[in-house]
Amino acid sequence: MARGRRSRRKERPGPAGFLVVDKPPGRTSHDLVDYARARFGTRRIGHLGTLDPQATGVLPLAVRNATKLVPFLPSMQKAYVGTFRFGSETDTLDAEGKVLRTFEGELPGEAEVRSALEVFVGEIDQIPPMFSAVKKDGVPLHRLARRGEEVERDPKRVTISRLEMLRFESPDAEVSVLCGPGTYVRTLAADVGERLGCGAHLKSLRRLQSGPFQITEALTLEQIDEEARAGKLDEHLISPEAALQIDEVFLRSEAAKRLCNGGDVSPGVEFRRAPGTRGIAKDEAGQPIALVELRADRRLWPLRVLRGI
Repeated sequence: MARGRRSRRKERPGPAGFLVVDKPPGRTSHDLVDYARARFGTRRIGHLGTLDPQATGVLPLAVRNATKLVPFLPSMQKAYVGTFRFGSETDTLDAEGKVLRTFEGELPGEAEVRSALEVFVGEIDQIPPMFSAVKKDGVPLHRLARRGEEVERDPKRVTISRLEMLRFESPDAEVSVLCGPGTYVRTLAADVGERLGCGAHLKSLRRLQSGPFQITEALTLEQIDEEARAGKLDEHLISPEAALQIDEVFLRSEAAKRLCNGGDVSPGVEFRRAPGTRGIAKDEAGQPIALVELRADRRLWPLRVLRGI
């Protein structure tokens, strides 16, 4: 009976937007999705890219109808600060894994490590780690890895825009990484260690940026709990137009209804832009109703309708 009541329970209404969580260590990205669903009172929440359980920092969440806008977000370039530990390799490529090999010789010095880092700047090929969500024949690699299996993985092309050493204290090097989507910093650490001949794994990782979302905007779980208790959590949502870095365009009620039904509308004199320009259409109350694009016919066409009218 209780189960049936839960399934029929209405979701709490509220605005669409994005919340930046400062993820603590030891929690999975999906853990935090479930956590946020309870605080916002909605099931319509998803994360924008997995962060490993022991990593910390920026985990953006799309809340309510903002989930429809995820494919339209600007480039999800990511920035990290991490620590590479040289001299030991693990099965997970990070500090949580089982140590497979330990290097007994003299570890490389600061100059050698800096030179090795430079080699990995630009477009490179990475082989996804076995302990990852990448799928092989429909099965996540981490499931196979936990069964003791290792399978052939196809390399993926990724972009490393910046890889700089911030601090060196052997056997550790703290590095700054700016990279494109799909990059595994764990794999990067292991590859640098392999090039140096001593092996390495990722000791720690903190994400500072994911696309347009920055660590300066992030809330800790304690702050989220406090704001939720005060009924102010929705106030911390980043608006769709701010996240997508586009303008807003306000429509009268008849035009808003037509747009929500999939029709095109005139942008009016206030939205004089070049064809191809996108915007967030809002109703007279200022609520987002659709992601729109100005076409060559000077009409606004809906790309994603966010709600009905």
